[in-house]
Amino acid sequence: MTEMLILAVVVLGATFALALLGMLRQGTPTDRILIAQLLGSNGVGLLLLLALLQEQLALLDVALVLAILSVVVVIAFTRRGKEQADA
Repeated sequence: MTEMLILAVVVLGATFALALLGMLRQGTPTDRILIAQLLGSNGVGLLLLLALLQEQLALLDVALVLAILSVVVVIAFTRRGKEQADA
């Protein structure tokens, strides 16, 4: 079971690294927000897996906060885009 969790951490870490490379590529603002959402989702997954592997319940709280912040970022981005389109 532990080997499967470690494999999942490695896979999520690889997708996290690929998403960071995509962010550095300087795409459109829409691409950037999608990559930011992917980073948030991967971060939550990594934190949950690490919480299981290391048996630290505090990481569950950190994952929850990261999930909430990820949603707030998307809301802020869409409102900003809507305000710019209206102007």
